[in-house]
Amino acid sequence: MTDTLSAPSSLSSEGAAVAQERRIVTAVPGPASQAMHERRLAVVSAGVGTSFPLYIDRAHDAIVVDVDGNHFIDLGGGIGVMGAGHTNDAVVAAVQEQVAKLTHTLFTVTPYEPYVRVAELLVQHTPGDHAKKVVLVNSGAEALENAVKIARKHTGRAGVAVLDHGYHGRTNLTMAMNFKAMPYNLGFGPFASNIYHAPSSYPFHDGLSGEAAAARTISYLEKRVGAADLACLVAEPIQGEGGFIVPAEGYLVALQQWCTENGVVFIADEVQSGVARTGAYYASEHFGLVPDMVTTAKGIAGGMVLAGVVGRAEIMDSAHAGGLGGTYGGNPVACAAAIAVFDQIEQRDLLGRARHIESVLKPLLLELQQKHPRIGDVRGIGAMLAIEFVDPDTHEPDADIVNRAVAAAAQQGVLLLNAGTYGNVIRFLPALTISDELLREAISVLDDALWAG
Repeated sequence: MTDTLSAPSSLSSEGAAVAQERRIVTAVPGPASQAMHERRLAVVSAGVGTSFPLYIDRAHDAIVVDVDGNHFIDLGGGIGVMGAGHTNDAVVAAVQEQVAKLTHTLFTVTPYEPYVRVAELLVQHTPGDHAKKVVLVNSGAEALENAVKIARKHTGRAGVAVLDHGYHGRTNLTMAMNFKAMPYNLGFGPFASNIYHAPSSYPFHDGLSGEAAAARTISYLEKRVGAADLACLVAEPIQGEGGFIVPAEGYLVALQQWCTENGVVFIADEVQSGVARTGAYYASEHFGLVPDMVTTAKGIAGGMVLAGVVGRAEIMDSAHAGGLGGTYGGNPVACAAAIAVFDQIEQRDLLGRARHIESVLKPLLLELQQKHPRIGDVRGIGAMLAIEFVDPDTHEPDADIVNRAVAAAAQQGVLLLNAGTYGNVIRFLPALTISDELLREAISVLDDALWAG
């Protein structure tokens, strides 16, 4: 099968044309991917799973090309990393220039300007006009680790509150913070202590208003923990791995107000929802939320390894000199990429593009819902959207149809990601540079996959 669109080709960093079209020319996976997978099985830990045994050779914007020459519409984007598009020309140029100038020295030994510039950009674009400071690290999980330890140092308290259905990482502390045990936590304990899980807002299932859901969360924390023992409350403004759960209106602001009144640091985990993904620089803005601290990663550096913690200056300065940092944190090449990403957000109006994607994609998903009664909910903001599948009679989660549909869509050249505590959600994280035509084509393929399933 070959499907094409009349769209202009784009150039990858190697100068090879990557046509922005879906094109399947072999079985999926093809012979080259199958051979590479055999090599992988011999040397890579079985604990490193793979959703699709398709080995990618090159990519640009919203298309990835495997080693067999198959072109896939990528609606996962490295789980939200490629907001500015695969091999964004400006990001590639910035990396090439920086890698030839300075690759590494370690900022805490001999510093350099790109780290400072990224910190300035984060101070500028995170919510609130209060004084802020920044530490740069390598991953979302490492950002959460640092945010928690800074909050503990600032408050002198040990307790960490998190919300049901949340996901925060794979380190020991962040595994303890996760709601879902399998596959992230199972058998890897014992975990860090003083972590308290509280009920969250999940409007599709609990039917609660923001006020009622917040009252439930706060009541649990006050009775189960006690505010005086809490250093911080960590919340994803839009829960990512949990299924792109958008809380009820007023929920987050009520939690933040309670935190402020009780000296608890409110940490917004924006690892997946930040950096223009939702049509704002950070999703907190949609809820009128001004967090004490924000963690950021994924889309920040166009695929280079970078993450950060941004917080109120007085909180961030609680850490003593030498207490924060790491060998690769704020690497100059990754920082150069991040600077280029922020430039691209402005120059190409990627905030507007994210909002435009919602205006195109959400109606398509609502149309899909009318055709397929097992789609119980369509939700999300900007280019962070999801559909949740349930049995229409019992409202029980339906993960089987998700697994079948994702597999069938991949066979036809569309890469989708599942999500959700119960594995019954398909999430959409396209590059903000994706064309309307590719979005429509991808949903048509998903429609066919759902009928086939």
